[in-house]
Amino acid sequence: MDMNTPPEKLLDRLKEFMLGHVYPNEVAYRNALNSAKDRFKSPALIRELKELARKQGLWNLFLHVDHGHFWNTSGLTHLEYAPLAEEMGRVLWSPEVFNCNAPDTGNMEVLMKYGTAEQQKAWLVPLLKGEIRSSYAMTEPDVASSDATNIGMRIDRHGDHWVLNGRKWFITGALHENARLLIVMGKTDPGNPDRHRQQSQVLVPRDTPGMTLVRPLTTLGYDDAPFGHAEILFENVRVPSGNILLGPGRGFEIAQGRLGPGRIHHCMRLIGASQRSLELACRRVDQRTVFGSLLSHNQSIREDISKSFSEIHMARLLVHETCRKMDESGPKAARDLIAASKTSVPIMAQRIIDRCMQMHGAGGLSEDYFMAEAFNYARWCRQADGPDQVHHMALGKQVIARYAEP
Repeated sequence: MDMNTPPEKLLDRLKEFMLGHVYPNEVAYRNALNSAKDRFKSPALIRELKELARKQGLWNLFLHVDHGHFWNTSGLTHLEYAPLAEEMGRVLWSPEVFNCNAPDTGNMEVLMKYGTAEQQKAWLVPLLKGEIRSSYAMTEPDVASSDATNIGMRIDRHGDHWVLNGRKWFITGALHENARLLIVMGKTDPGNPDRHRQQSQVLVPRDTPGMTLVRPLTTLGYDDAPFGHAEILFENVRVPSGNILLGPGRGFEIAQGRLGPGRIHHCMRLIGASQRSLELACRRVDQRTVFGSLLSHNQSIREDISKSFSEIHMARLLVHETCRKMDESGPKAARDLIAASKTSVPIMAQRIIDRCMQMHGAGGLSEDYFMAEAFNYARWCRQADGPDQVHHMALGKQVIARYAEP
């Protein structure tokens, strides 16, 4: 198997795989999940498709050029990966088939960037193989977590262990049957005058005593199975001192390094969901007759299709420019474009998908089409990895400083 296939060939092969194996199984996947005794267990269909994708070299496509060696591949740039992630975004569950699903991709990047050799052997290797799943526990119900320095989870050193106490929620992936690892952010030094050095991140095996599942959570009524979102109570959860990432006081630094690329991956996938919604709407309006003529002849319909087409292209260009800047100068230098993408693409996708749902009538609200769930995805992306308002505030500050009078 050639792991160094040119990006354009990878995209062709990915499209062929989606056409031959993913789209034809959308109904079967939904039926399997809806009839399962345990909704937080990937259907057997996924396991079959994962094995097929691996054999065809469509595996761990998210790996950046800096980290390709972890899977014996040259890896891809952010810009090269963008159209691949967009293609996967056309079917919301398909990223798992290629081991490119959140939050695992972000967690793998954390382990590649910041993990020790022992941590990588224990957790990164099985994640790259797709044998286990992982979660990232940062958000808390009792504080405004949009300001990460508010986080109240305590991580205290007791001899050779770290002891965690607190409550986290919206821990995506923690409900999956194969969830084995949580990366948890909390305060190890709450009295540090530098509030960005108070936090640390530690690796917590999912079966560690002291963790209690409070409840599974939903977003707009969706449980997002089989990964789900969990609320978990941590009571005297003990992990070895060697489970800390990078070192005490480095948690905020790790969070910034993790979330930048992850935000763009969400944007890439949302463009795919928007593009597919538009294509479905175009087919729909050219098949439905109202008041004696096709919907596609209606001026308001044509205007909505036109707006959606333009908005998708603008969003795609913004994301590609962001990727190019990240490739050339790194995520930190591209933080303005990352913020611009993060604040504009999800709300654009939400608006476009809503239009396309409307063109499908009542059916657009049902699970007969993927759009209702895609709308939910776009909506919660406006909160995930930091709410829009925080990114607008940071971007506005940057832009003012750039152009204001010295």
